[in-house]
Amino acid sequence: MIDEAKVHGFVEKALGDLGSALTASLVVIGDKLGLYRAMADAGPTTPAELAARTGTTERCTQEWLAAQAAAGYVHYDPATRRYTLPAEHAVALTQEDSPAFLLGAFQTMTAAMRSEPKVTEAFRTGKGLGWHEHEPDLFEGCERFFRPGYNANLVSAWIPALEGVEAKLARGARVADVGCGHGASTIIMAKAFPRSTFVGFDYHGSSIKRARERAAEAGVSDRVRFDVASAKGFSGTYDLVACFDCLHDMGDPAGAAAHIRGSLAPDGTWLLVEPRAGDHVEENLNPVGRLYYSVSTLVCTQASLAQGGSPALGAQAGEARLREIVTRAGFSRFRRAADTPFNLVFEARP
Repeated sequence: MIDEAKVHGFVEKALGDLGSALTASLVVIGDKLGLYRAMADAGPTTPAELAARTGTTERCTQEWLAAQAAAGYVHYDPATRRYTLPAEHAVALTQEDSPAFLLGAFQTMTAAMRSEPKVTEAFRTGKGLGWHEHEPDLFEGCERFFRPGYNANLVSAWIPALEGVEAKLARGARVADVGCGHGASTIIMAKAFPRSTFVGFDYHGSSIKRARERAAEAGVSDRVRFDVASAKGFSGTYDLVACFDCLHDMGDPAGAAAHIRGSLAPDGTWLLVEPRAGDHVEENLNPVGRLYYSVSTLVCTQASLAQGGSPALGAQAGEARLREIVTRAGFSRFRRAADTPFNLVFEARP
């Protein structure tokens, strides 16, 4: 017999999910139109005032504000009919250098959602959907999503947690950033360790072009180079190879691990950063796991399958599976060096 109360409970939950999905699109609109930035530190504002400050239409802005208030992103005062962006919310919605910044995540996830027709077809064919086949917002959003965490942790915590690596970089070392995307992690390291040289590799030509632009803007082009190359095809010998949130996207993670092992100097180190995950599904049935499983279904697993991926790790691979891949590639030492609520950080040595 059907429990009607459970039916109604599930419908209520699903309606909440629908509202959340639509809210994500409205957050991206607010980001692109500068609505959040115009509200930050502005105090209570009317739709007309916000529209005037942002060059938008008052009626559209009014509806957006009401939706944001219903979602709890802004506060509404019925007595004055004014809306306020709380200072604490502004940190997450306007401050790109804050570890709490979230707009890159919204940009990434809504871009992934727009690939739904292609992903639906990939379910039928098993051919996957390549990273390069998504919309450009995915690439830009991904950098904005990960950069705050790298800014907060990479130089201050992750590199110091590796055996002897910080001292090597300070003296001058050769570093490869494999799967570098727009180069955020590469540039952060280059700015922190001016005596070292860095090469970023990614198979996606458009991302490499943008990484070169970012390096020029950051003033580190004299010691940073970006090349188009796969994780199994890059060249050179390095004291440190880093892979940030990308091994699980690769079609042949075992082959990539073996190639990285061969590219390391005898006393070199592989820094492997992956999404936080337990080893079993039941350990990941939480808000972070929900986010990562969902984007993995739309993006990560599809990217791996598009490369003939086996085992198509997905974004919730877990430490045990990663350890198996790394040790089979010829690394004798593998340990968790650090972690955050969103990442696992591993050190692998020959």
